[in-house]
Amino acid sequence: MVKGNGLHRDSGTQQSVARACVRKVCPIGRFLLLAFTPWLALVFFLVEAHAETKGYAREKTVAITFDDLPHARAGEDGTDGPSVQRIDAANTHILSALKAHKAPAIGFVVESKVRAVGPRAKAILKSWTGPRLTLGNHTFSHADTNALDLAGIKREIVDGEHTARQLLKAAGKGLRFLRLPYNHTGDTPEKQKAIAALAAKRGYTIAATTIDTSDYVFDRAYERALAENDTEAAHRIRTAYLMHTQRQIAYYADLNAQALGYEPPAIMLLHVNRLNADAMKGILSLFEESGYDFVTLEKAQADAAYRRPLSYATKHGPMWGYRWAKDRNVQVDGSHEREPPEWIVSYGE
Repeated sequence: MVKGNGLHRDSGTQQSVARACVRKVCPIGRFLLLAFTPWLALVFFLVEAHAETKGYAREKTVAITFDDLPHARAGEDGTDGPSVQRIDAANTHILSALKAHKAPAIGFVVESKVRAVGPRAKAILKSWTGPRLTLGNHTFSHADTNALDLAGIKREIVDGEHTARQLLKAAGKGLRFLRLPYNHTGDTPEKQKAIAALAAKRGYTIAATTIDTSDYVFDRAYERALAENDTEAAHRIRTAYLMHTQRQIAYYADLNAQALGYEPPAIMLLHVNRLNADAMKGILSLFEESGYDFVTLEKAQADAAYRRPLSYATKHGPMWGYRWAKDRNVQVDGSHEREPPEWIVSYGE
């Protein structure tokens, strides 16, 4: 519908007058109205189509999602990872930014990380069950489904539910989304179908992703700079990260439009880490400056593009734009996608 032009705003009185004219007072007018109805319908169709092609009818939206809750570095390399205070602070900063920008979000929980953090983890995750927020399942140990049989995948999913399901139930919400580690949805068509069926049987929708920024690469460099008290380097890294994010938002929007013929709701993949805790307001501002509205993952994946089962299976975890292109035999040039700057990669090694 074209908004603001008054074409669809007949008041009740106007409609009553029109009906009376057609039924009783204006037989000639009734004849003319019936005669021209097909032409009027065509005019309205063309107006709507014009608005669609100009981008007026389809708004730009994005769902913000986070992986590896309660913190990406919790339990990393067999260690306890960051202190509970740092983990709490990272979550608090991220949630504060989301609230300030009125952005819904979902956080995907890795149960083994919950256990690595300890008793405080549940209180941290509980803050993700408030208004406009929810939790999802990111499996028990973030194991690669490519290396597991279906029974092993089922164990990862079931064992990964415990804390998230408990907290959501207490908040009057349900556990609806599953995000598979590395976005590995099945490395063969048969396995992909079996995983999708297993997820559906347990009441899950598999969470998609359309925008990736390799934030973990930047975070490694950022953590080193902060550990060395190099505030200048930390600032440079944060600035480079936001510039890279801006390019990736634009790149994936174009990729999705090429694959589908329109730009579907975007789904941003992020991790709970120190970099995103400090850069979150900037990231949300980038979307706002590009004309995006924030929506829930549920609303984003209600779009037809996400409801179609994927037929393209791969051992890799590409963004959905590449999957859509493969499914539709659309040629896209992935060489235009930006990788993190080499100096960032080297600094973080």
